Parts: sequence; C-alpha cells; structure tokens
Amino acid sequence: MKLYYTVAAQTDAGIEKRVNQDSLTVKVANTPYGEAAVAVLCDGMGGLTQGEIASAVVVRAYEQWFLKEFPAALGSSGVPEVSRLRESWDTLANDCNARILDYSKERRTTMGTTLTVLLLFQGSFYISHVGDCRVYHMTDTGNKMNLLTADQTYVAREVALGHMTPEQAKNDARRNVLLQCIGTVRHVAPDFISGSYHFGDSFLLCSDGFRHELSEREMYDYCHLALNGISWHADCRQENSRVMDGQLKYLIEQNKNRMERDNISAILLKAAGS
Repeated sequence: MKLYYTVAAQTDAGIEKRVNQDSLTVKVANTPYGEAAVAVLCDGMGGLTQGEIASAVVVRAYEQWFLKEFPAALGSSGVPEVSRLRESWDTLANDCNARILDYSKERRTTMGTTLTVLLLFQGSFYISHVGDCRVYHMTDTGNKMNLLTADQTYVAREVALGHMTPEQAKNDARRNVLLQCIGTVRHVAPDFISGSYHFGDSFLLCSDGFRHELSEREMYDYCHLALNGISWHADCRQENSRVMDGQLKYLIEQNKNRMERDNISAILLKAAGS
C-alpha cells in the first residue's frame, strides 16, 4: 500500500505572553520510495530571553536536513538506517546547541529551546526528543492516545522514581523545570524512539501549553476520532488539511478559554493509503 500524508499546524502566543517563543514546521516530500513527512516543534524557553530565536534556529536546521540530506540518507535500499539516522540527528542537535551557546555568549544573554522531531516514512516513525513537548500516536484500536515521548522534567523523573505521584507533580512548583534543553548545556543527549504505524493512524505533536488544560480524551476525539468519517483520498488533501487546522484551532481556543498562560502549538499528521 502506498502511504501519503495530510498535515496541519497551528500556533498561538496565548492570552498572556506578548511573544510567541514556539517555532514549528511540517513538510511532506516525494522520494523514489514514496512520500515522507517530517514535523518539528520547538518551545523556546519562556523564562529566558530570545527563546524565539533559539527555537527558530533549531527548526530551520531540521527542516534543511529533511529537504537536503534525508533523500541521500536513504541510499539504494530506500530505508533509513536507524543507527545512522540517530547519529545524524544527535550531531545536528549538538551543532545547534553549540551555535546557540556561542550566540548567547557573544550577546551576554541566555536562551534555550526544547526539540521534538518526528519522521514518518514507509510505515515507520522515528523521533528525536529533548524537553517536554510531546508526540502522541492515535489509532482506532482502544480509542486512546499513545504517548511516545517521555517528558524530560524534574517532576517526571520524580514520578518515575516513585518519589512523587502524578497528582503531586501536576501542582508542584518545579513542574516546568527541564532536565536538559538545547542552548543551556555543554552537550545534549536526545531520546530516540522508533516504531511502526498503519494507514489511518494520526500523530499529534504538541507543546506543553497545548496539553495543560486539555484531557487526552479531548485531544483524541478532536484530532483523530472526529476525522474518521472523512474521505482521505489524495485528491482531498487540501480540504482535509483545512478541516484538521480547524480542529487544532478549536482546541487552542479551548486552552485559552481555560486560561492557559503559555504559548500554544500543535502539529497534526494523518497517514492514509491507496
């Protein structure tokens, strides 16, 4: 079966911040082996100056990687070699880290960003992840959100160690403290996750501002379940993308109505087949 992708992306500064420090991109490209899609979401550090510059630098770097280097990485097999892909992404993350550190040093300031990148190709997904944006995989099986990434935060670590309950973590004053982010440490070690998906599946990348005031049930219903009655033929992609944009806009407005104070960003991808 030939896979193709319909995508949507929305970002909003929110109700309180004057600057949107989130940056994102989502691209679909043809290859000799079928379509590939990449989505990148970076949340510039709200407590640091010029976080929007840091996030934009990283998004641009991964976008250029996809457009210029990904086709060559396929080689004659048409399948990315996982170890080489991870090494390439880790190198790129640390190159960005060094650039941002140098920029900050020259200007005597501090800036940083999270990084979450998702690549979809030939039924396999690949993720590189730093920080607390999230990637969800949504299927019709079980009618639920499958969280693929782990938050790299102090409270998430404490919950994993059994030192804190999820309820305590939600209200802890340190809930936004990151264990690492690009631009603030000498070396970053991104998490790498891979797996498989099928036609009809959906993926949601979102910043923490998108999910604070929403339940996973709401996200699943609006980002996957509500799309099941749509025809996903390739000729319908432009219209379907507008529908998906509308779903994300609705959820962003719900966040704002519930007084979410952070920047709010999300990317939605739907895999279809013919």
